Order: sequence, then C-alpha cells, then structure tokens
Amino acid sequence: MPRRRPVGNLLALAVLTVVVQRPMHPYEMASVLRARGKDQDMPIKWGSLYTVVRNLEKHGLLEVVESGRQGARPERTVYRITEAGRGEADDWTRELLSTPRHEPSAFESGLSVMGGLGPGEVVPLLRQRLGLLEEQIETGRRALEEERAEVPRLFLVESEYALAMREAEAAWVRSLLAELDGGTFPGLAEWQAYHRTGELPPDLADLADRGRPTD
Repeated sequence: MPRRRPVGNLLALAVLTVVVQRPMHPYEMASVLRARGKDQDMPIKWGSLYTVVRNLEKHGLLEVVESGRQGARPERTVYRITEAGRGEADDWTRELLSTPRHEPSAFESGLSVMGGLGPGEVVPLLRQRLGLLEEQIETGRRALEEERAEVPRLFLVESEYALAMREAEAAWVRSLLAELDGGTFPGLAEWQAYHRTGELPPDLADLADRGRPTD
C-alpha cells in the first residue's frame, strides 16, 4: 500500500526534484517546472505552489536559505532541500515506479455510463475520439523523433509512455468500434431495444435492481 505522505500533492514531489539541484525561490521553481513541461506529466495546480512550498518547509523537507527584497520587487524567500527532503523525494519516486495504482480516467467514467446513450450516438462519439487520438499520436511521434535528436532518452521516457498509452487506447477503441459496427458486441440488441422502447430487458433490469439500496 502507498504510504501517506506528509505533503501528498504531486506538485510537492516536482518541487523537491527541482530544488535538489540548487536553492530556489518559488517563482524560479515554477519557471523551471514549466520549462520542463511538468504540468503535462502530473496534475499541477500552479495556484497552490506557495502553499505546497510552505508545507514542505513545515514538515522539514525544505528550509529557508535567505529572505530579502531587491528594490521595489516583492520579498523573495529562497529554499533549499533538506536531507529529509532528499529521502522523501527518493522514496516517493521509488513508490511511483514500483507500485501500480488505479486512477480512474475521465474516459473510464464515460464508459461506465455509456449505456445511458444509444449505440447510434455512442459510435460516432467513439469515432470522434479515435480521430483525435490518432492526431495526438501522430503529433507525439513527430515531437518525440525531434526531441530524440537533442535530448537524452532518460528525459523522454515519460513522453514515450504517454505515447504508448494513447496508442493502446486507440487500438482498444478501434476494437470496440469494430464490435459495434459488426453487430458482435454482446447485448447490442438489448441495448438498442432499451433506447427504442424505454424499457430495460428483464436480465438488464435485474442487474440494475441489484445496485439499488434496499429499505
């Protein structure tokens, strides 16, 4: 089981892995993280950066090096990572690499309620998704090839993974569309009948009733 982190926001890990290089103030942390495209690799809410940094300091993972003001600029506090912070970053990275964690996607949520729409509407929606995925895959492949000429693979593996996941999703959507188009999707006739008559077939109604709370 993943252990509870003193600061559980993934932005905290991003901050620790940046500040390990040299002391920085939060504005510089944000600039470096944006330049590296970290907001594409993990869910980052930039508005919470200062809160995350203060919480990291509170828990002894960062410490203040200096705090001062230059001219009319706002006061800036410079932080550096502590030994505890280095340990936290290393341990967190090990956990993320070694331990699978199910994090439902928006697509999974949509699939879970797909039956609320009729097959005739679902099919063009899935075709639209597949078209967008194929565009993203092509763009991702081109970008990756360009980056490989200049950037060591160590810093591209997350892009490779993201591309592989899009390719896998596109392949799955194609197979689902093939079943729906070919009429081999199990229960397709019952699904169509429900949207035609507004009544669930007995077997599907029984399944729906099992999910209802009893008095």
